[in-house]
Formats: sequence, C-alpha cells, structure tokens
Amino acid sequence: MDALEGVFAVAWPKGGGKLTPYLLLVPAISVVGLLVIGLVYIGDSSLRTLDRTTFLFSENYSLENYRRALSEGFTYTIIWRSLFGAFVVTIITLILAFPYAYMMVRTRSALVRKALLIALFLPFFIGQVVRAYGWLIILGNQGIINDALGLIGIEPLRLLFNYPAVIFGLVQYMLPFAVLMLAPALTAIPEEMEAAAGSLGADWFQTLLHVVLPMAKPGLIGSGIVVLTLTLTDFAMPAILGGGTQDFIANAIYDQFFRTSDQGFGSALTIILVATGSLVVGIALATFGAGTLALGKSENEVR
Repeated sequence: MDALEGVFAVAWPKGGGKLTPYLLLVPAISVVGLLVIGLVYIGDSSLRTLDRTTFLFSENYSLENYRRALSEGFTYTIIWRSLFGAFVVTIITLILAFPYAYMMVRTRSALVRKALLIALFLPFFIGQVVRAYGWLIILGNQGIINDALGLIGIEPLRLLFNYPAVIFGLVQYMLPFAVLMLAPALTAIPEEMEAAAGSLGADWFQTLLHVVLPMAKPGLIGSGIVVLTLTLTDFAMPAILGGGTQDFIANAIYDQFFRTSDQGFGSALTIILVATGSLVVGIALATFGAGTLALGKSENEVR
C-alpha cells in the first residue's frame, strides 16, 4: 500500500498540481476519442459496397452507397418524417414543459414542488422501452382507452402504429428532459421582476409574454436543441409505437446493419443522419444562439 501511495503521490501531487485540470479531462477526452474513432470507421465502411454474391465488402472506395441513398425515395421519406417529427415534438414539448417548470419553480407549496419533482423523475427509472410497451397496453385495440370508449358505445379507435402515436410517445419521453433544462433558467429569473411588471400595470399574461418568456429564452433554446437532437435520432418509439410503418432514420440504419447485413449502406445512412443533425443544430445555433448550452456570455452580450 505504501508503494501504491508513493506512485499516486508522484502522479497526483498533493494539492493537485498544475496537471490536475488536464488529468480530470482524460476520461471525457477518452470517451470522445472513442466516438471519433467509431465515426471514422463508419465513414470508411460507407465508402465500401457489398458484393451480393459473396457478401464481402469491396476493397476499393466509391460513393455508390451515397448515390444509392440519395436516389432512393425511401431515404427522403424517412429523412422528412424524422425532421418533421423532431420539429413537431420539440414545439409541443416546449409548450407543455414551460408551464410545468414554471409551476415547479414558482409554487409556494413544498408538497406541490415535491410531487412535481417525483412525477418528473419517475420516468427516468422506468426506461424508454418499458414506457413504450406501456402505451401499447393503454392505446391498443383492447387497451384501457378503447375499453372506456366501448362503455359509451364508441367503436375501437386505431390509436397505435401510426405517426400521431409516435409523436405522442416521443413527447411524453422528451418532456422530463425539457423541464430539467427549463427549470434552472426560470429559477434565475428574480420574482421581483414579475412583481415590478405587475406594479407598472401589466397583468399576468403580459408579464409572462414580455418579461418571463424573453428572460427564459436561453433555457427554451437549450432545451429545444436537446429535444430536437434526441428526437431526430430516436429508435425505440418509432419502432414500437410505429409498428415498423413509421420508421425514422435510426430504424432504417438498424435494418441495414442487422437485417440486410449491408453495413456499407447503413454506414452511409449514419453519415447522412450525422450531417442532417449537425446542419439542423447549426442552423438553430446560428438563428437563436446556444442558450443554456453556451459556456457563458461575453461582456457585450450581457450589455
């Protein structure tokens, strides 16, 4: 043990030393490095085509997988479905998350705040797949909702395996993430600002529209970007609630890797997904800024 302590003392001097910040970064840099290596490998695979006779990949590089991806109609279908779904889910989620976060931050009742926090964190202990299968039970033809409708004489409705079901599942999955990112931004808004607006004659809606929402903009932007990117790359909800008929890009990539064994084409779709997501996030950052994802504000921005 003394020898181990001696080695540790040399590697990590008492008080930390000048290398401490860099040593603390090693785990994070290692994880990012592994992701970069994986992306490079995927990029290499995307340039190799699959020989259907031998099921071996070509040794020569070509853009055939990208040409095929951009020439087939289903690629544009899944990209459009994924992008449209991501935008719709982001808008609905922010509309629902804002009042929830506002209530959780501003309520005077400790009991109400604890109840809202418990309801917020419970989904994280259940898991996305389990929640999706739970909605299968609730929304199915013999589910709770259709059984209740049958009691009042309404025929069973097709609530599953369609695009609205996927959107619904994604919204309820993304809601806790949005609330968690909005809550700090709303907490940073002094209550005195709202009181001052009220003393100047503004009603509650005017205060919300002209004071709270503008000051909560960083939180709205940050949570919106997180929800957008998570939705764009989601796999479980389209697969389970969509029933295989409402695939997003991630589902198409899975099919190419594990069903058709065409890793080259699947890798090309992966690169297209990364490029699409990066482009969307880049446009959002250029238009609205980084919000709470930014490390800080410059002096000019504060002014």
